[in-house]
Formats: sequence, C-alpha cells, structure tokens
Amino acid sequence: QVQLVESGGGLVQPGGSLRLSCAASGSIRSINTMGWYRQAPGKQRELVAIIISGGSTNYADSVKGRFTISSDNAENTVYLQMNSLKPEDTAVYYCNAYCNVVRTGWGNYWGQGTQVTVSS
Repeated sequence: QVQLVESGGGLVQPGGSLRLSCAASGSIRSINTMGWYRQAPGKQRELVAIIISGGSTNYADSVKGRFTISSDNAENTVYLQMNSLKPEDTAVYYCNAYCNVVRTGWGNYWGQGTQVTVSS
C-alpha cells in the first residue's frame, strides 16, 4: 500500500554532514506528517524531527540547531539535513509517514531504516 524508501546514510567523521531522503509511494491520498526517528543499539526508538503538512516542524532537543527537516509535498519526499554530527548521533534512522491511503484510510508507515555512523 505505502512504501517508504530511505537513502543517504553512511559513515561520516565527527563534525561532518549527511543528508537523508525518504520518498513515499503507493496509493496515497494525502500525508499528514512525515518524520525521522532513530534507534541506537540497546536504546529505544526516538523522535528526531517531524514536519506537518502545513510546514510546521518539531525537533528533539539533542538535534536542534544541527538538523533540519524539509519536505517536497509534490514528490511525497522528506529530507533530513544533518550537520555538526556527533558520535552520539550514530543510529539506524527510520522514516515515518502518517498517510491517508486508498481503501485503507489513515495509517502509520515506516521505512526499512538507514544506518548513520559518526566515527573518526
């Protein structure tokens, strides 16, 4: 019904930058929110940043001022620009979308995850 395909993860040195992308496809009528979550080994999945269809955003305190979430509504794509990366940002990053889907209605969907490793 809905597929979320992430890209852009990888290995980067502390202080470096990465840009994650996530494209949603399928029988989507509309998207209310898209966001990024992350899960480090041994820790629970946590919200990183979220963008609502009207354009408002919300960030985890740990990434404010360093990460920027944006979207291309025409392409059902969300981006996460990550600057000044720290080793503690190392995690699997998951894309999330809350979508209105044909014949199914509103539902919460996840991507497969992309690894971000910050290390020297």
